[in-house]
Amino acid sequence: MKFRDGMWMVAEGMRVEYAEEVYDITETEMGLSLLCPSKKIRSRGDTLNTSTLTIDLEAPHDGIISVETTHWAGAARKGPHFDLFREGGPKFDPKIVRGDKGTTLTSGSLSATINPDEHTFGIQFHSSDGSKVLTSLASRSVGLAYNPAPSNPLQTGDMRDFKHYIFTQTNLGVGETVHGLGERFGSFNKVGQSISLWNADGGTSSDQAYKNVSFWLSNRGYGIFIDTPGRVELEIGSERCCRAQTSIEGQRLKWYIIYGPTPKEVLYRYSILTGRPNKVPSWSYGLWLTTSFTTNYDEATVNSFLEGMKERDTQVDVFHYDCFWMKGFKWTDFVFDSEKFPDPKAQIARLKSSGLVNKVCVWINPYIAQHGGAFKVAAEKGYLLKRKNGDIWQWDLWQAGMGLVDFTNPEAVKWHTECLDGLFDKGVDCIKTDFGERIPTLDVEWFDKSVDAHNMHNYYAFLYNKIVYEALQKRYGDEEAVLFARSACAGTQRFPLVWGGDCESTPEAMAESVRGGLGLGLCGYAFWSNDIGGFEGYPAPWIYKRWVAFGLLCSHSRLHGSSSYRVPWTIDNDNRSEEGCSRTLAKWTALKTRLMPYLFAQGSKAVQLGIPLSLRAMCLEFPEDPTSWYLDRQFMVGDSLLAAPVFEESGEVEFYLPKGKWTCFFTNRVREGPGWFREKHGFGSLPLYVRENTLLVLGKPGIRGAVYDYAEDVEVCLYQIKEGASADLVGSDGKALGTLRVAADGGAIEGAELFKGKWTRNDDGRKLEDESYSQSIQWL
Repeated sequence: MKFRDGMWMVAEGMRVEYAEEVYDITETEMGLSLLCPSKKIRSRGDTLNTSTLTIDLEAPHDGIISVETTHWAGAARKGPHFDLFREGGPKFDPKIVRGDKGTTLTSGSLSATINPDEHTFGIQFHSSDGSKVLTSLASRSVGLAYNPAPSNPLQTGDMRDFKHYIFTQTNLGVGETVHGLGERFGSFNKVGQSISLWNADGGTSSDQAYKNVSFWLSNRGYGIFIDTPGRVELEIGSERCCRAQTSIEGQRLKWYIIYGPTPKEVLYRYSILTGRPNKVPSWSYGLWLTTSFTTNYDEATVNSFLEGMKERDTQVDVFHYDCFWMKGFKWTDFVFDSEKFPDPKAQIARLKSSGLVNKVCVWINPYIAQHGGAFKVAAEKGYLLKRKNGDIWQWDLWQAGMGLVDFTNPEAVKWHTECLDGLFDKGVDCIKTDFGERIPTLDVEWFDKSVDAHNMHNYYAFLYNKIVYEALQKRYGDEEAVLFARSACAGTQRFPLVWGGDCESTPEAMAESVRGGLGLGLCGYAFWSNDIGGFEGYPAPWIYKRWVAFGLLCSHSRLHGSSSYRVPWTIDNDNRSEEGCSRTLAKWTALKTRLMPYLFAQGSKAVQLGIPLSLRAMCLEFPEDPTSWYLDRQFMVGDSLLAAPVFEESGEVEFYLPKGKWTCFFTNRVREGPGWFREKHGFGSLPLYVRENTLLVLGKPGIRGAVYDYAEDVEVCLYQIKEGASADLVGSDGKALGTLRVAADGGAIEGAELFKGKWTRNDDGRKLEDESYSQSIQWL
């Protein structure tokens, strides 16, 4: 949303009024309230016939200051509202100091100072020790706007024909970069972009996003969380090149500025504000296999898939039934298609007892098709969203005559949970919560009359995922619940996990997915996945194999397609060679299995800190390296592993190593950063480098399946160890076992008593079982 036509003119059809000065400052219980007229007040007469903006600054928590700008305070504060500070957070008393340099509100490590000059508007946000200026609200950076522009103030007595906006513009420093704002598939650095935070089913190759999160992270040591679930429009250096503009339609706009100074500290404080991710069970880290979407399948098909994977030495931990486990035209009615699956409970039990799979997942969405049995029940009992005239809201997009579950109705929630319980009774362990983006805002009325339909559009994803997640928790335990969700907004990180949506089977789409995962991780989402091989289309064998390598280094890994299967033998006519799809998948699945002691411990740490496990943007680990803020084709897997997917058919790849020594996981060869490097890889490898001073615990070679004893028969690998090198050890049940630490002299490993069986130690990387990587990996 642009309010100006260049620097000198207002955009056509707009009337814009700015906060021109800070006329009065009032101390409040939590901070300061600023009265800001839209013209400079030089006489008493200037106080008449003019608008004012009230800016409330509050200090709710150490390192966090909220900024709320209001025009007309009488506007109703309709819900829903984000669930903030749900853990309470420490009590905090703001500090206010008035002096020659202005009035300063201090919130622990973060302060805001009001410019003291007469007839001036300005608020500077800075570290409390004065060492760092973060950003500012400068002259003409806060305002209101009308569209169309009223020609007479009397016209604003009836606002039905006008739209009213509030906007703020924070300063962008020289070289400042902006990241996050959800799972966005365009450029990693958002400066120069116009972004609309409005959930949409737009695929991965557009400017739309399934997961719009109203939080962005700056490389200058701060982040901003915009506290509204409604549509937010951002012009990030795209209206004023030196400013990031946030605007909403309405009478008030509130956001929080969060200080680090490191990006990890910013995300930690953001997680205190909006919630930390919950833990996920160890089995969820294993390989997921699906039926794909519109493919034809039944019980025999499912069995053949899983038996074929076992024959090819790949263990599937989770099998997923996509949409057509139900009959067509009946989604979601929670009833297995009896023709395809005559006894689903028995089939699921047989699959688990055979060892072919450990857990089972099924697909749902919140849309209830008219021709399914669930529609009749939900319609009769008032569980579906209604139009203002009392009719049930329906359309034929996606499912014929579909309605939408009204999750603001407690009885609808209870009914929906009972439907899920029926699936759990059949042996279903987790749920893919698909869709939830196309939520209507016009001519609808929710059961809860306190909510605004516009605000419900994005927030619906939070309610939908929360309700299903809590049903899983109630059945299986607080840390055994797992979703596979597509839509999200701020706070949905509490209900893991999510995946990247519908991508094409191309290298460009794989790169889009990487960018999406990196950006979402910078919004506090610990766990993320994507459709290995691409969802749309038919992946060429080389794309499939490169995507397998990338996908198995994500926190969660799933093979899924649209109209074609993703079992490897269907991709390359069952090529059984070492370079074929089946062997490639088996190798990468086995590698992830060996990494489970490291991955599971790192996942626990990520939850505690509110940061991503994988994909983790390089800037989180190396914020002082300017290059790290531009790297969108590589990522960290936890603290210590760097991965760079291969996007070229030739196997050539270019990547960056920050300062320090880095050891190739496959060869133990060492490179030294900082610098750019080029390599050529076969399908069994990619640039996977271990950071110096790493103590890496690997599971026993040859083990299959994600769940095993992470302390038994392990290999302890040391990489350029320095004093204080350590690693946490967590059991597959999620319980912390203890911390391993290398003695200061590089000698004994403290905590080795935690190990069981025969464990080994290697001081120069890991033991190489396959020497062929030394020939297949070329340094260019």
